[in-house]
Amino acid sequence: MEVQIESGRAAGMRLRNAIEARLRFALRRLSWLVPHATVRLSDLEREAGSPDKRCEVRLKVVGTRDVVVSAIARDWLQSIDDALKGAARRLERQYRRTYAA
Repeated sequence: MEVQIESGRAAGMRLRNAIEARLRFALRRLSWLVPHATVRLSDLEREAGSPDKRCEVRLKVVGTRDVVVSAIARDWLQSIDDALKGAARRLERQYRRTYAA
């Protein structure tokens, strides 16, 4: 699986190895369905104390439509974990509907 990480912040590039490892772990059972994944990190402009770290995960899926999930949290790792969990769940549901029917 090819992994692309997009971030306008240095934090995104510092977290590159952690993001890639977490992505591969989250998708380990169905990674054969995903030839390409994009993780996009962005900082939202919000008031102090509110969640403002956004992570969007886009999975190109073989034979069906893409999976796109985003999450917002107070810190980068939480938003990444939440988005990856959601993407893994959605990929699993999509797999069951498409291939296991």
